[in-house]
Amino acid sequence: MDPPSTKSWSIHTRKEITVKYEIFNRIGAGAYSDVYKARRRSDSVTVALKEIHDYQSAAREIEALQTLQHCPNVVVLHEYFWREDEDAVLVLEYLHTDLDCLIKEAKKWEKGLSLGEIKRWMMQILCGVDACHRNSIVHRDLKPSNLLISSDGILKLADFGQARILLAPGFVANDNQQPYVQTTPYPATVAGPSHFKHISDVSSEGGVFIEDPGSMVQAARLGESDELRFRPFDDTDKDRTMSYVEEDLLPGTYSYDVDDGEHDCFPPLTSCVGTRWYRSPELLYGSTRYGPEIDLWSLGCIFAEVLRLEPLFPGNADIDQIGRIVSVLGNLSEEVWPGCADLPDYKLMSFGKVDKPIGLEACLSNRSTDEILLVKKLLCYDPAGRATAMELLHDKYLNEDPLPVPSSELRIPSKHSSENDDSPDEFHRDLNSDSDFDDFGPTKVSTTDHGFSIQFS
Repeated sequence: MDPPSTKSWSIHTRKEITVKYEIFNRIGAGAYSDVYKARRRSDSVTVALKEIHDYQSAAREIEALQTLQHCPNVVVLHEYFWREDEDAVLVLEYLHTDLDCLIKEAKKWEKGLSLGEIKRWMMQILCGVDACHRNSIVHRDLKPSNLLISSDGILKLADFGQARILLAPGFVANDNQQPYVQTTPYPATVAGPSHFKHISDVSSEGGVFIEDPGSMVQAARLGESDELRFRPFDDTDKDRTMSYVEEDLLPGTYSYDVDDGEHDCFPPLTSCVGTRWYRSPELLYGSTRYGPEIDLWSLGCIFAEVLRLEPLFPGNADIDQIGRIVSVLGNLSEEVWPGCADLPDYKLMSFGKVDKPIGLEACLSNRSTDEILLVKKLLCYDPAGRATAMELLHDKYLNEDPLPVPSSELRIPSKHSSENDDSPDEFHRDLNSDSDFDDFGPTKVSTTDHGFSIQFS
């Protein structure tokens, strides 16, 4: 079902936009944004206009897309309009479908997705995520509907409104350095957020200022509530590059030391990010100190969904989500994840001992050993044990026969998932809702030394 046809007076009455673009129907809507299909008047190219109503989300999305402008597997930001007291409007390339729609369509195909198709889709996703992590960007909301697909089979990461750009400890941006470039993937030993530094933590003078022809970013030292200010795009910028970070501008790589507690003073992040079905255990247990590993967990859920054509952990509440993960992977303990007992909500919830976990093998019963192993490398409790995107790009499974098919041979769905009547709307729910318990049956709550225990019938 199409979103309601209500027009935003902000975008339809802004002459600087309407003089350059003919705005058609609204093709998507979320809690913080509306997306319109439009035509660029100068050359009749179809584009997507994303009107973002949240200041912080707009700043983050623009910053991330500028940083990743050269990655072929990230949606292209053509330009943006942003003036004081008005919503930001991003002009993005128009991509007519996404991975969520592909999965739904593939369920109707007699033999589903071929191995060559699966591998090509996986490799494109990995290339996009690797580009993010090499530039110290954590997407924080990877899911099939945010992986858009072009008519010629190119998959692109989109919706960076929840993304954060993190910096290595002690790495300070100055006039001669580009702050976000990392020429090789971060090591597999990175265990958590203390190995990165927020852009808001860099300057002892109260903020960081990065200026280029297309934007100016000011980040105050206020942690998750920081507001980033950009100079709006204007016509004088249209022929200039919009990114202040390019690949391979900075020689060398970052190094990450084992956490010694030195950086515990970092401002915390929020755990209320992402979409429940793809949210990592550390987020579900309330962690406010995490890194790119949360994206890797999401990847594992997405890959499993591509292989089985069904969501792996379709929880209807956060506690139910944890319960589904535990039923498959077994109980969370210090043995499988050293330090998990320190998670904010770990002692507030307990689950009965799972003597015989279902296991990923049963969830992927019709898949090969190599495919199951690939998913296992991502879906492990300990964030430090998750394989990086670059490591998986070199994985045996993706580099043996049958090889990935060319993108031009991929079968492409005809429409976007937002146009499907049965598109799941779980991610539109209030992340701060306290109604989780209402979503399932009888519960038994008992007090413990540290809080309470919940058991579900």
